[in-house]
Amino acid sequence: MIDVLIADDHPLVRRSIGELLEDSAGLSVVAQCEDGDQVLDAVLRHRPHVALLDLRMLRVSGLEAAREVRAASDTRVLLVTGSWTADLRASAEEAGVSGLVLKGEDPLLLPHAVRRVAAGGTFWGPARRGRADQFLPDPST
Repeated sequence: MIDVLIADDHPLVRRSIGELLEDSAGLSVVAQCEDGDQVLDAVLRHRPHVALLDLRMLRVSGLEAAREVRAASDTRVLLVTGSWTADLRASAEEAGVSGLVLKGEDPLLLPHAVRRVAAGGTFWGPARRGRADQFLPDPST
């Protein structure tokens, strides 16, 4: 079972992501946070395999929370955001993030991305353009 923490400042988004992941075989949501300032405590308490963090939250951003998580634990980080830039990927990698999923993508990519990141891989789906199946990461990455 892959344990996942979700952090997003929008309750509807948190709940929707949680339901999607809980409905996916082998995934369990162990904690949810309203903001990045709650993430590190929740990670240390629940020890999830993957922290799924919204990039833009009110008090502490997903990138800031990712830096804290990676400095203090083995939890892997996957960002969720509504926008993509090459600079964002560079900043995310610098913060120790293992991947990024756009909120506008096919929701079925999210459980795949969580599994990929939990297994030690990366998932940078937005770096590839085209049909949804082209966003599935190459096993060699």
